[in-house]
Amino acid sequence: PFATGALPLFLGHATRLAEYHLGAPKAYRATICFGAASTTDDLEGELSPVGEVPGRAAVEAAFPSLRGEIEQRPPAFSAIQVGGRRAYAAARAGETPVLAARRVTIHRLEMLEWDGTDPARPLAVVEVECSAGTYIRALARDLGGAVGSAAYLGSLVRTRSGPFSIDDAVTLDELRAAAAEAGPSGVARFLRPLDSGLESLPAVELDAAQVRAVVEGQFVRVAPSAGERVARADAPPEGLVLRLLAEDGKLVGIGRRTDGRVAPTKIVLDRGEPDRDAGLTRPAEPPAATAAPGSAEPVEASLASELDAPESIDPDPATPDA
Repeated sequence: PFATGALPLFLGHATRLAEYHLGAPKAYRATICFGAASTTDDLEGELSPVGEVPGRAAVEAAFPSLRGEIEQRPPAFSAIQVGGRRAYAAARAGETPVLAARRVTIHRLEMLEWDGTDPARPLAVVEVECSAGTYIRALARDLGGAVGSAAYLGSLVRTRSGPFSIDDAVTLDELRAAAAEAGPSGVARFLRPLDSGLESLPAVELDAAQVRAVVEGQFVRVAPSAGERVARADAPPEGLVLRLLAEDGKLVGIGRRTDGRVAPTKIVLDRGEPDRDAGLTRPAEPPAATAAPGSAEPVEASLASELDAPESIDPDPATPDA
């Protein structure tokens, strides 16, 4: 496939925490093709060859101009809303959507390989580390323009999404095999703790009574933790986002400092029968994933919903499908 790589999937109660991962930086390995422009800024569009083709030295010399905070114009074939309509819908209808440039940050842009076997179509394999919202297709297009030529994205691998690395990823084939062998319990062994990837958020510990209170939506008074005091050195205490932990270290939810108290904003425990030992409420067991006859398998259905997001949701623009 044209684009592969790490894609965090949130299941059950973890979906309540997905919003705290959306702004995480990304890392990619991209193949950029020089010598032609593409209507979609990738190999799936209509290509228009150009005469001037750069060498490796010229391409690497252009990297500094694309590092740091830059203005980037999204591709016409993107999921951005323009006048209440997706830009790609207008582009497919033959219109030319006008997309405003947006600020993104390229933390790292380095050459890994250069293939000049075909002098008319040299290829560069680059590593990119960037902020959320960056279009790698647009970066390829702009790199071509920076060297007085044209370029488009030939392939893309997301090597990291926030703290989640492709080195630790599970393939769809592995998931299918685990599900076939042991059912839901086979898939469950791949799941991570609910607060994986949220370690940068300071945490406060709640006692059993406070856990019961926040599950009911009540504010609680909790002394600032050491991590919270460090975070508050660079940010005001009001509105500071916190992980709420039970005494055993398990995640109860997310909260914010408000008027000297902690207000729960996202709770991953359900109201229910309190645990006699810890005073916690046990989360309801999620229903087993099943596929109706003739429907897609659960994993494929989840991925389909990722690509066909509701109109109110803009899929991750750093993926070429957006």
